[in-house]
Amino acid sequence: MESWNSANTFIFYGKTAEFGSSQLKAQELGMLGLHLLQNSLVYMNTLMIQQVLTDEQWYQRLTLADWRALTPLFHIHVNPYGVVHLDMRERLPFLFA
Repeated sequence: MESWNSANTFIFYGKTAEFGSSQLKAQELGMLGLHLLQNSLVYMNTLMIQQVLTDEQWYQRLTLADWRALTPLFHIHVNPYGVVHLDMRERLPFLFA
């Protein structure tokens, strides 16, 4: 749960992790956007973890404690202040099994 709250605060940084409006519609829109960003982050992280674990050397390297601690809710690789270039005509270079 702590990781989930940390990711919420990190993703929702533009409003200092608070809803800036008292209007119910604006709060609902903010929450829906936050959920979409979180789900997208977890999905992409899951794909990255799966891609790394297809390498037998990395797969064998994990201990039981590593497997228990493995979670797709991390954001250390995300730069919230950077520019994101999105080309909808091109796929991300992930291997889909």
